[in-house]
Amino acid sequence: MNRSTKQLRKSAVVVMAALSAQIAAAQQPTCPIGSPCATAPISGKQLPPMPDKFEGKIERNAAQSTPWWAPRVVPPKGAPNVLLIMTDDSGFGVPSTFGGVIPTPTLDRVAAMGLRYTNFNSTALCSPTRAALITGRNHHSVGFGVIAEQATGFPGYDSVITRDKATIGRILKDNGYRTSWFGKDHNTPTYQASEAGPFDQWPTGMGFDYFYGFIGGDANQWAPNLFRGTTQIYPYVGHPGWNLITGMADDAIQYLKRLQAVDPTQPFFMYYVPGGTHAPHHPTPEWIQKASDMHLFDKGWNDLREQIYANQKKLGVIPADAKLTPWPHDLLKNWDELNADEKKMFLRQVDVFAAYVMYTDHEIGRVIDEVERQGKLDNTLIIYINGDNGNSAEGTLLGTPNEVATFNGVVVPVQDQLKYFYDVWGSDKTYPHMAVPWTWAFDTPFSWTKQIASHFGGVRQGMAIAWPGHITDKGGLRNQFSHMIDIVPTILEVAGIQAPQAVDGIPQKPIEGISFAYTFDKANANAPSRHHTQYFEMMGDHAIYHDGWIASTKVMRPPWDVTGPVSQDPASFPYELYDTTKDWTQSENLAAKYPDKVKEMDKLFWEEAAKYQVMPLDATVATRLVAPRPSLSAGRTHFSWDGPVTGMPYGDSPSILNTSYTWTAEVEVPADGGSGMIVTAGGRFAGYGFYILKGKPTFTWNLIDLKRVKWQSPEVLSPGKHTLVYDFKYDGLGFGTLAFNNMSGIGRGGTGTLKVDGKLVATQTMEHTLPLILQWDENFDIGSDTETGVDDQDYQPPFTFNGTLNKLTLDIDRPQLSPADIEKLKEAQRNNKASE
Repeated sequence: MNRSTKQLRKSAVVVMAALSAQIAAAQQPTCPIGSPCATAPISGKQLPPMPDKFEGKIERNAAQSTPWWAPRVVPPKGAPNVLLIMTDDSGFGVPSTFGGVIPTPTLDRVAAMGLRYTNFNSTALCSPTRAALITGRNHHSVGFGVIAEQATGFPGYDSVITRDKATIGRILKDNGYRTSWFGKDHNTPTYQASEAGPFDQWPTGMGFDYFYGFIGGDANQWAPNLFRGTTQIYPYVGHPGWNLITGMADDAIQYLKRLQAVDPTQPFFMYYVPGGTHAPHHPTPEWIQKASDMHLFDKGWNDLREQIYANQKKLGVIPADAKLTPWPHDLLKNWDELNADEKKMFLRQVDVFAAYVMYTDHEIGRVIDEVERQGKLDNTLIIYINGDNGNSAEGTLLGTPNEVATFNGVVVPVQDQLKYFYDVWGSDKTYPHMAVPWTWAFDTPFSWTKQIASHFGGVRQGMAIAWPGHITDKGGLRNQFSHMIDIVPTILEVAGIQAPQAVDGIPQKPIEGISFAYTFDKANANAPSRHHTQYFEMMGDHAIYHDGWIASTKVMRPPWDVTGPVSQDPASFPYELYDTTKDWTQSENLAAKYPDKVKEMDKLFWEEAAKYQVMPLDATVATRLVAPRPSLSAGRTHFSWDGPVTGMPYGDSPSILNTSYTWTAEVEVPADGGSGMIVTAGGRFAGYGFYILKGKPTFTWNLIDLKRVKWQSPEVLSPGKHTLVYDFKYDGLGFGTLAFNNMSGIGRGGTGTLKVDGKLVATQTMEHTLPLILQWDENFDIGSDTETGVDDQDYQPPFTFNGTLNKLTLDIDRPQLSPADIEKLKEAQRNNKASE
């Protein structure tokens, strides 16, 4: 044996001895710092923490060196798992837990294991509430004064959560939690929602390791705009009957199983926010049948309100002396004033809504069951919030088979609903919402609904919290005033984690909420609230709460009126005044009795407004959907593509509403003339498509699933290359009129022409066009059609083009206001102000 071989063997023995020592150390019951299994919490002042200093020993050879591993970051000892659940668009009087007639056994279960909170408040709208919930800061402070789709160029309204306001996901992740987000993401700017990124405002960029859900305000639960991480997925394709409410519960359960398999001791934070019960109301047929068989609503909405109110008194979730606010008969009909057809249709609407509530609650229960199955229930903090705002009044006074119609100012008559949609209400053939009077009843005992921040019907949410191994006052009630911004500091206190001073080197703005963890102790059941002052503001409607008093502006626009002219001076809305220590439901206006108190509260509101980026107030609603904002297409008039593109979200795609435009497609087709999609946006419930159908070039406008206007060549294309042109000349002033609080320029008609190789093959005039929006949860696609199609009679997705698309261009010719147009609009605006 030569010398080099002996040295090699000797070195191998030394290395093996060292490895054996490490393995033996790893098998010891303790894991000292420096060992591979070592763990330790961090101070949390700076995230991520500075790298640990190497504490081992390094010599020239590994044999004489001592390895040292930085400890894996874990939460403080005893920190709980956290399951944060929130449903969507659900008023205080919906669930059985808070007096409703709709059974919600999962929410009941959480309340029985822990506490019910009766004085917990939201912001009155989706994105804003969610931004407040995940940051612990007021919604304007984090850029979400309104929903992402209404973003405008002011700091409180730009839909950007800046990096000096880290989310609870990021804080817990850097402190050793595994973080996940399931369901609705309404906090990504619409102009950053494409698969091209950037992704810093997506859940995975905001501190959540795993995301499974949809981006935007709502989604077709049968065919959602669904992502895993940042990749779009289509689990419903080839699986009829698949529904996201079940699909996301399945995925969450599998995620929990993966964590359990890898490390059963790993703490998790799961943010679970299903699309239920926001429109479209999409429960499965089995749940619809179950709800219908219960006959919960046969006596109508007036009786329903009385029943919920009585239940609430019996449960103690409202004070014994709380008054039921009056029914607004000047706005809404009584049930006994309806005819038989109206009653039939409205009962169908509410049965489907009730089914959606029960279905959503049931699937949430499956996730909690998995936590219990894994033996983790005792040390899991479960926060289950019923609704991100009050029940929604966006279904119009009559309800609608298609919510997209509402936001285009279209009301579908009851007779049409009965004739065309009654039997399929809630299925994938509808995008439905219910009539406003049901919504008002589900916000019992309060007045008003979602969108209204000044009155509790828009902001009061029932909440149940359980921490079975720690909260001992099982079934207890808590009446302290609290708000969405209080959730983050409560979680941090319970976990023993401090809010960071800096994240990624960026100094952090303070958390604005107040922990209510003190209420977990039975001794503090009746302790005064520590949250003393809270402003409310949504689309001009505003209020200020301070130690029991609330000054609320008079509601100047019913929330179901989303397209009409609005006040340009919401700062001057008159106040009502309520003492909630004696008047739980805002039933007695004291403004005339205490004018000095009103002035004091008004002064406080503007102080808070200045502090939290609330100004400037803006009362516009649907018209803000088309306000200029950044996007991949903003300001452009010419677009060109040379091949297939799919999955571009609505907010990043070029808009052809209220303008003239020309599509030009250079194609090469096979012997049968070809078939398939050239370009489409929207889907079954509103949109357009330019395609070849059995060899015939076709352009279809789907006008909110109530009418389809079609241009089609009478002849099949010959094999080879062709140039197809669809040109539309718009007959209106366009979006420019909105700057004058005037909608006369939008939704006007125009004339479309279809040409094949320069030859005119079809001409048709549209009397009206869509004024504001297409189906927002669908994609802009070239070469195929993802999600739903614009005409089910013509094709089914993906309808991939079987020829070659050599080039596709879009040219937009937006209307320009003349000096005379501007003067007329100014005069009309002056007249409107004079009449306010």
